[in-house]
Amino acid sequence: MGEQRVGVVGGGILGVAIAREVVRRRPGTEVVVLEKEDRLAAHQTGHNSGVVHAGIYYKPGSLKARLCARGRDLLREFCAEHAIAYDACGKLVVAVDADEMARFDALEQTARANGVPGLRRLAAQEITDVEPHARGLAALHSPETAITDYPAITEALADEVFSAGGGVRLGARVVGIRREGDAVLVQVEGDATPLRFDHVVVAAGLQADRVSALVDGERSPAILPFRGEYLGVAAAKQDLVRGMVYPVPDPRYPFLGVHFTRRVDGSLEVGPNAVLATRREGYRRRDVSAADLRDVLAWPGFWRLAREHWRTGVDEVVGSASKRAFMRSASRYVPDIGVADVTRAGSGVRAQAVDRDGSLVDDFRITRADGVTCVRNAPSPGATSSLAIAAHVMDEVWQPRA
Repeated sequence: MGEQRVGVVGGGILGVAIAREVVRRRPGTEVVVLEKEDRLAAHQTGHNSGVVHAGIYYKPGSLKARLCARGRDLLREFCAEHAIAYDACGKLVVAVDADEMARFDALEQTARANGVPGLRRLAAQEITDVEPHARGLAALHSPETAITDYPAITEALADEVFSAGGGVRLGARVVGIRREGDAVLVQVEGDATPLRFDHVVVAAGLQADRVSALVDGERSPAILPFRGEYLGVAAAKQDLVRGMVYPVPDPRYPFLGVHFTRRVDGSLEVGPNAVLATRREGYRRRDVSAADLRDVLAWPGFWRLAREHWRTGVDEVVGSASKRAFMRSASRYVPDIGVADVTRAGSGVRAQAVDRDGSLVDDFRITRADGVTCVRNAPSPGATSSLAIAAHVMDEVWQPRA
């Protein structure tokens, strides 16, 4: 077997994890990660809440459920090996209203089917044993839900790629991918000559649909960007939450609702909400891209989604504009933290895949065609699952030429 050349488009945690998996599985393979920004982990990886999910929410048997469970274990081991912060501080999913109990019961069944480690159902009086300042009718306690530092993990993964002779090219925006004979040619903006690879993996996050369409012309599912905003809790109140406190999610939506999350630096945040972003990589309200907006408005799935969920969209916009509205829901779970105790903090943008018919793509979606593997959808728990997704790409999706 001759030496293989593999290109990976995307320098988030998933792209770098795939590059690392290639060099681990097939020593001697030359791997190059192509990242359009000037640093790794610049977007979703560097702007999420740092949660390592335990598998509570995902449809049993789905890729999400299977790869989250495996990814969690791999991630914990990786952090231990590389001395990266990993804190199994635990999570409560709390029901505060009687009309939530049917969803709560269904969520417990899902979590147990997924084998969430250490899961316990708590009665109202038991909630304060775990989170003394939380309130509710019942809760699910997931003691193994953890927090970590995903940008640090990405850098450690990249170090392993470098050690194996691979490389990372920053500032490399991919504008073309095509098959030519036995090679896959990748055109980088500004380069006169395309790069030649034996195989290419696209893991482009917020740009996944656009880069994947370079391969096969297929735009679906389209990525719609949703900005998630966070509020930081004042230092005097940060110790009122030991780990994480989440609401019972509405299964009609992929978003988990505003919640309290401890960070590995000791801070405490509330969020995120979910507001349609006016720029794919826009972390501020004033960030607007006419091209990105045109893409959203031109996608038929957006209009079907908007007709069905416009009321929820209005509520999210109100919460974005008003800290009081933002905290109205969160304070039901931890009443001692109110609007006076928070300030606006950072934000992230979620790449939400939407099919042409307006349905939200829930599971991971990975395709392969003509020497190119495309990760078209890898939302939360994508970071948790990253090492397992990388193994899946090698095991089941991409079979390298012998």
